[in-house]
Amino acid sequence: MHPLQTPVAEDGNVRRVTRAPHEKSNTHIICTIGPQTNSVGALKKLIEAGMNIARMNFSHGSHEYHMSVVNNVRKASEEAGIVVGLLLDTKGPEIRTGKLENGQEVHLKAGAKFTFTSNQDILGDETIVSTTYKELSSTVKPGDTILVDDGLIGMTVESVTETDVHTIVQNDAVLGQIKGVNLPGVIVNLPAVTEKDKEDIAFGVQNNIDIIAASFIRKASDVEEIRNLPGVRENKIMIISKIESQEGLDNFDEILAVSDGIMVARGDLGVEIPIENVANAQKMMIRKCNFAGKPVITATQMLESMIQYPRPTRAEATDVINAVYDGSDCVMLSGETAKGKFPTEAVSIMSKLARQAEINLDYRSMFRLIRNHSILNRDKLVPVPESVASSAVKSAWDLNGPLIIVLSDSGNTVRFVSKYRPHSIILCITSCARTARQVLLSRSAFPLKVDSMSQTEKLIEQGIEYALQRGWVHSGDCVVTTAGVLEGVSGSTNLMRVSIVP
Repeated sequence: MHPLQTPVAEDGNVRRVTRAPHEKSNTHIICTIGPQTNSVGALKKLIEAGMNIARMNFSHGSHEYHMSVVNNVRKASEEAGIVVGLLLDTKGPEIRTGKLENGQEVHLKAGAKFTFTSNQDILGDETIVSTTYKELSSTVKPGDTILVDDGLIGMTVESVTETDVHTIVQNDAVLGQIKGVNLPGVIVNLPAVTEKDKEDIAFGVQNNIDIIAASFIRKASDVEEIRNLPGVRENKIMIISKIESQEGLDNFDEILAVSDGIMVARGDLGVEIPIENVANAQKMMIRKCNFAGKPVITATQMLESMIQYPRPTRAEATDVINAVYDGSDCVMLSGETAKGKFPTEAVSIMSKLARQAEINLDYRSMFRLIRNHSILNRDKLVPVPESVASSAVKSAWDLNGPLIIVLSDSGNTVRFVSKYRPHSIILCITSCARTARQVLLSRSAFPLKVDSMSQTEKLIEQGIEYALQRGWVHSGDCVVTTAGVLEGVSGSTNLMRVSIVP
C-alpha cells in the first residue's frame, strides 16, 4: 500500500470516518455479463446489489448475443430506476495455437522436445502445433520462454528456423487446441486493433455504448488508433487502456496521457511479467492514475472462488479491500457474474468489502498528498475547473458536508472532484445521458439526469431534494456545489457555493 491510500491516520491509529448514509460502496463495481446473468430479472438483482457498469466481453459471443445484453441491461436499469453504464471489452490482438489432430488433447512430458510452426496446414500432436503468429520465429530467441494456456504450460526456446521454433517442455501438461500463447518480456509485432475489434467497436458505436476497454495496449499510438475509428471521438466514448504486458508497463506514462482511464488487467499481466512483480505494477499504475485524476479499474480473479462457492476466500476478500486502499475507482467481476453460481451474492459481498475499506481511509491525508502533487509537479497553472474542484473538496471537509453537487455536461469536473478523494458523495447533475453513465467510472460519483442545464438555482434545489430522498443528507447539513457562470458550457466551471439543507 502506498502512502496515498493509507487507512492509518497521522496519530498511528486506524482512521475511521463516519459511514455514509447509503450502504453501497463509493468504489464502483463492474460486472461481466454472461449466460448466467443475461436476463432482465438477473440483471435487476445485480443492479440492486451494487452493479454500476455492465461489461460485455467481446472475446466471446456474437453481435446478436451482445445486442441482447445491451437491451436487457437498459431495460433492467429502467425498471430498477438506477443508471448503469455499458462497457465493451475488445478481444484485442492475440497469439493462439492451432488445431490438433482429431481435435483431441495431447499429453506433454517435461523435457520433451516440442515445435511451434507457422504452417497453418499442420494438425498438431504431442510434438508440434501451429500458431497464429507467423512472425514467432523472428520474435523469440534461444533461452526465451513461451507460455501456453494462461501459463499452465511452459516451454524454453532451444533453436529457431525460418518457420519453426524448437522448444523444450518445462512441465508435464495437457495441451488442448486453440489455446492462448504468451511471450513474457518479448516485444511482439501485432496490430493494435484487429479487424474483429474494428467490427466490434462499430457495433458499440451504433448501439451507444459508453466505454471501450481496449485489450493489450502497448503504446500511446494504440489508443489513438482506436480513438480515430469512426464514431469513437465524435460520440465521446471513453477509452480505458488495459495494461497486460511488459511493453505496456514500459510505456505506461505515455499511454496514461492519451487514455481516459486504465484497467489493471492482472490475468495476462501475471503471465507476461514475473508473478512477484504484479502487485508492485498494480500499485504503480493506480498511484499514477490517482495523481492524474483518471479512473482506474482493478480486475481479474477478485472473488474467483465465488464462481463455485457462496463465500470468497479470506485472501480474495483482502485483495478487494487492498485494491480500494490502493486507490481503485472500480473493481471488476469476471467469471463470478458471467458464469458463476452466485452472481448476486458476489456483487453484494464485493460492495460490503469495498465499503468497509472506504470507512477506514484517511481522506484528509489523501487530499493533501494529491493537492501537493498537483501543485509541485506542473509546468503551468492548475486549470480553473480543477482548482474549483479541489476547493470544493476542502470546503466539504471544513464544513463536514456529506454531499458535493457538480453541474456538468461533460463529466470533467466530476473527475476533478473525485481526483481529490472527498469523503462526501459526488452528485453529478447532467443533461447528457452518456455523461450520466460515464461518471460511474469515478469513485464516489453518482448521476442525476435532467432535461436541461439552465436555471442553476433550481438544479441545486433538485439535487438536494434527490439526496434527501436517498438519505444522503439531512436538514441542517452543508452542501457544496460547483458550477459554471455560463450555464451548459463545458469547461466553464468557475463557481463554488455552499447551501444549507432546509
